[in-house]
Amino acid sequence: MPLRPMLVLLLALVLPAAHAQAQAVQGEEGHKASTLPLKASPTQADAAQLSARFLTRFHYDAKPLDDAMSAKIYKAYFDMLDGEKVFFTQADMARFEPLKTKFDDAIWNKDLSGPFSVFNLYVQRAIDRMTYARNLLKKGFDLTKDETYAYDRKHATWPADQAALDDLWRKRTKNDWLRLKLAGKSDDDIRKTLDKRYAGYIDRVKQLDGEDAFQTFMNAYAETTDPHTDYLGPRAAQNFDIAMKLSLEGIGAVLQARDEYTQIREVVPGGPADKSGKVHVGDRIVAIGQGTDGGMTDVIGWRLDDVVDKIRGKKDTTVRLEILPADAGPDGKHELVTLVRKKVSIEEQAAKKKVIEVKDGDVSRKIGIIDLPTFYSDFGARREGDKNFKSATRDVAKLLGELKAEGVQGVVIDLRNNGGGSLAEANELTGLFIDQGPVVQVRDARGQVEEQGDDQPGLAWSGPMAVLVNRGSASASEIFSAAIQDYGRGLIIGEPTFGKGTVQNLVDLDRFAQGDSEKPQYGELKMTIAEFFRINGGSTQLKGVTPDILFPKNGDEKDFGESTYDNALPWTQIQPAPYSKVADLKAYLPQLTSKHDARVAKSPAWQLMLDELAQYKKMRDQNTISLNLAERQAERKRQDAIQAEFRARHKAIDGSNGDLSDEPVLDDGLNANERSLKSELKQEKEAKKAKDPELQETAHILFDAIGMIKANPKLAAEVLPYGGKFSTTAAVTPPEKPAAQPH
Repeated sequence: MPLRPMLVLLLALVLPAAHAQAQAVQGEEGHKASTLPLKASPTQADAAQLSARFLTRFHYDAKPLDDAMSAKIYKAYFDMLDGEKVFFTQADMARFEPLKTKFDDAIWNKDLSGPFSVFNLYVQRAIDRMTYARNLLKKGFDLTKDETYAYDRKHATWPADQAALDDLWRKRTKNDWLRLKLAGKSDDDIRKTLDKRYAGYIDRVKQLDGEDAFQTFMNAYAETTDPHTDYLGPRAAQNFDIAMKLSLEGIGAVLQARDEYTQIREVVPGGPADKSGKVHVGDRIVAIGQGTDGGMTDVIGWRLDDVVDKIRGKKDTTVRLEILPADAGPDGKHELVTLVRKKVSIEEQAAKKKVIEVKDGDVSRKIGIIDLPTFYSDFGARREGDKNFKSATRDVAKLLGELKAEGVQGVVIDLRNNGGGSLAEANELTGLFIDQGPVVQVRDARGQVEEQGDDQPGLAWSGPMAVLVNRGSASASEIFSAAIQDYGRGLIIGEPTFGKGTVQNLVDLDRFAQGDSEKPQYGELKMTIAEFFRINGGSTQLKGVTPDILFPKNGDEKDFGESTYDNALPWTQIQPAPYSKVADLKAYLPQLTSKHDARVAKSPAWQLMLDELAQYKKMRDQNTISLNLAERQAERKRQDAIQAEFRARHKAIDGSNGDLSDEPVLDDGLNANERSLKSELKQEKEAKKAKDPELQETAHILFDAIGMIKANPKLAAEVLPYGGKFSTTAAVTPPEKPAAQPH
């Protein structure tokens, strides 16, 4: 059976549930505590073997599933389950040592009892450890003792025995206690908070099931082949599809788990929940009913993904929610809300625009900003000929038209933390800024290279532009940035990018499995099948894209980026594609860099950013902490003083207090779901309003570029595309037809 026609070509760095607890497809009883020991189903055994057939044959860097690969899977599996080395002991590892060369046999022979035995012990150990921690709370801790706790255990060894494990957990629990003590909590409050935290963890662990075990193991295998190959269970595949097309069929609400309830975290504007006027942020869902008269199912204590599964459904069907209002106590009156599901757009991840007015002396210029979080595309709607299919390129083209109408003189495309998405979108988005020509080269496993590019004449924006990137800009972001740089079309500004130069396809395993079940059973593979190259012949793999004007690195490159993966593909290069630069930015790049350096050297906001970054790096590089109360209190005072100085400097610069309002930016000892939703949302709102020195400086660099262009017609002819013959009023319509896929 041919492989390629059944695949969707994409690039993405971020994958839902790649390393977290797996998304599971469960029935009405899926929320209940699992019965140990967990066992693999025949369907899962089939899915594992089918995945292995694809990975050993069609993967870009296909490797045999043998004893050598088994040893790698073994390491990856334990890293996923116990990467901090806090559950298993050396005795446990000795017990499992024979499995190191047996995981390949487990997959080929459809006998997953070995990997499931590891997962079962993990569940047992997690419950045991939390139970042990709860018992420690009864007697409290000696806070005068001089001892330290090494909280970063990624490179630690497993505890030697049970006594060493107990001592490790005594220190972990003591540190949790100390954090709350430093935040001003009484011993009784600390005991209640931590006991509730650990009990909640036990409840969540008990809800882990065979689907969780299977997805974790399969991801250990998939990601051993290369860092960006993943196995998606049926529900994880559904979530990935939603993330790519930015829409789903449901009620239009963002949910989160808090205590035993599923809580409304956000109501999507224009969705069924919003239009009803009866669903509000903070409301708690206690029961769900299907249709206008179906029975109500109590969902208190359920896993979040199970609740979401019951609320989602086909468009124009009815769901009923029994809600405990946000302002009601536990015994408050419940309300019944009936909603009709609709297609809901997830606008939070869609492209957005704003205008920054940059002033320098008597001169003022408008700079348009387009924030693009991901390269999204509704593949299904596009294939079906829907003229309004969701597309990053279409949205950006529309925003460019609006910015031109607002009189902007330059445009910044903000791709910071954009982890990628659709290859077709990266290709077409580039076409908005060049006339015609190649954008990217794609080499498949057979070594065949295909060029992909823009064949649509005209530009949506032909004026000055910049692309702002950072370490989180990956894959499709790197294709776009590299093409803009290679053509000389615009300035690339920021940090060196992630370095992901590989292409993945989605393989729907149900399409290749025997059987006629309409319900998804086998899941999907997000499998690396090609490598992309810049039109200059170089790869972005490992090296990423180096900006024309560099901003300070945040220090995360040691822990984040393609170069941090042991099994990343090497950097290579191929022959350049036939292309011609449309401009030569070297004509004014030295002057722009000089102006930038001089400006930030005198900028209080930039210097504050550097000082905060230095403090962050200093704190991040620490991996041990004192468990002595007096020492921790002294350290707390030092941090208090540093944060107070930062807040004072923020206020002097722009009248704000930094990321938060009047509250110190200090550890309160709580986990995210232990804070009130109101305070959590307030913090997020304040963070969004905080000044963005990097974006402001990027806009100012573009301001300088525009000024130099206006003052020197000869320079304008060199640095503007096609000698400046295109005007900023030019417009194009993005192609309606799907871009050709590599064959």
